[in-house]
Amino acid sequence: MATLWEGRLSGATTDALKALNDSLQIDKRLYREDISGSAAHVKMLVSVGLIEKSDGELILDALKTTEEEMTSGSFVFQPEDEDIHTAVERRVIEIAGEAGARMHTGRSRNDQVVTDLRLWTLKGLDELAALVVSLQKSLIEQAEKAGAARLPGYTHLQQAQPVLLSHHLLAHAWALSRDFDRIIETRARTDVSPLGAGALAGSSLPIDPIMTSETLGFSETFKNSLDAVSDRDFVAEAVFVNALLAVHLSRIGEELVLWSSEEFGFVEIDDAYTTGSSMLPQKKNPDIAELARAKTGRIVGHLSGLLTVLKGLPLAYNKDLQEDKEPLFDSFDTNTLVLTALTGIFDSVTFNREKMAQAADKPFSVAIDLAEHLVHKGMPFREAHTLIGGLVKASIEDQKDFKKVVLENENFGPEIEDFFKPEAAIDRRITPGGTGLDAVEVQKEQMKKRLEIQISMMSR
Repeated sequence: MATLWEGRLSGATTDALKALNDSLQIDKRLYREDISGSAAHVKMLVSVGLIEKSDGELILDALKTTEEEMTSGSFVFQPEDEDIHTAVERRVIEIAGEAGARMHTGRSRNDQVVTDLRLWTLKGLDELAALVVSLQKSLIEQAEKAGAARLPGYTHLQQAQPVLLSHHLLAHAWALSRDFDRIIETRARTDVSPLGAGALAGSSLPIDPIMTSETLGFSETFKNSLDAVSDRDFVAEAVFVNALLAVHLSRIGEELVLWSSEEFGFVEIDDAYTTGSSMLPQKKNPDIAELARAKTGRIVGHLSGLLTVLKGLPLAYNKDLQEDKEPLFDSFDTNTLVLTALTGIFDSVTFNREKMAQAADKPFSVAIDLAEHLVHKGMPFREAHTLIGGLVKASIEDQKDFKKVVLENENFGPEIEDFFKPEAAIDRRITPGGTGLDAVEVQKEQMKKRLEIQISMMSR
C-alpha cells in the first residue's frame, strides 16, 4: 500500500515532501478514536447494504486486532504509514484482505480525521473538567481548615486590606468554576458528528450519517458538509479554554512563589513539590509553582498560532488543518501536568498563620474603615478619604504611630481604638461576597453546592 492517492499520481513521493507531509508521530495517539470511527462506519455500511455482513465482520475483527496490537505496543508501523488513519487501514487490509479494502467506502480522510479529533477532544475536555474539580476540592478543603486565619489582601502587590485566607482560596475556586463552565460549553459545541460529510460534498452512496453519529455517541450530526470538514472552531475553543485556565493556574503559581519566599513566609510547600539547588545547600525552590506560571506562555502561544493558521483558509479542507493537532494535544497535556501538581501542593501545603496575621494587622490596613466610619457620621466620602490620607502621610513623615495620630485627630473619639484590634477589620466586613466571617461561611456553602452541580454535569 503505497499512498491513498496512487491512482492519480505516478512516482514515489520525495523525502522532503514525506518529512513535511507525514503526521504519524503526532496523530498516532488518535488510534482508538480512528478505530471507533471506522467500526461505526463499517456497521453503517453493512446496515445500508453497501458491504456484505460477512465482510463487515471480517473488518470489525481486523479493527479489534489492530487496536489490541496498538494498545500492547506490538503494532509495527511501516515507512508508508503517512498518518494513523493510513496505518490502521493498511493493517486492516493485511488482516481482512479484499474485505478490508471496502472499509473506506463512502468516506474521505477529511471527515474521518475531524471525527477522530472531535472524539478525542470530547474525552480530553471530560478529563480536564475532572482535574479542575479536583483542584477546586483541594482549595475548598484548605478554606475549611483555615478558619479565621487572615492575611493581607493586595492591590498592585501593595498591602490593601486584611482578608480571610479562606476568602482568598475560594477566589481561585470561583475562577476555576468559570473555567469548568467554559469546558462544558465547549464540549457541547464539539459534540457534533462530521462523519458522512465526505471530502466536502457528501456522497452519491446511500450512507447514513445519523446512524454513525448515534453509534459513536454524538449528540448531533453535521448540517452542512462543507462546514463539517473545514470547521476547527472546536479546536480553537478547546485551546482557548486551556489558555485561560492556564492563566488562572499561573496566577496561583505566582502567589505560591511569593508566599513561600522568606520575605513573605506565608506558606511552606511540601518537600515533595520543591527542588533544591545544585550549588546552594540551603535552598528550597518552588519549581512546580514556577513552572505553573511559565507553562501558560506555551499554551497562549498555541492559541495564537492556531488562529493564525485558520484565519485565511477557503472552504473546505486544506492541508493547513493538519496543524491543528499539535497545539491541541500539547495544551491538554500541559494543563494536565500543572493541574495535577498544583492539586498535590494544596493537598499538602502548610500555612504560617502567625506570619500572615502579623502582616495583616499593620495599622494602615484599617485606613478605609476609618474613612467609612466618618461616612457613617455624615462626612462625604471624598472628604473622609482626603482626611485619612493626610493622617497616613503625617504618620509616615513624622515617623509616628498611626493609631496615635488618629486618636489625636478631633474627628475621632476613644471608640476608634477598637478599629486597631486584630481581626477587627474583618469583623466589620458585612457585605455579601466580602471577607467577613459570616459572608465567607455563606460563600463556602455556595461553592460546595456549585461543586455538586459541576460533578453532576460531568456524570451526564
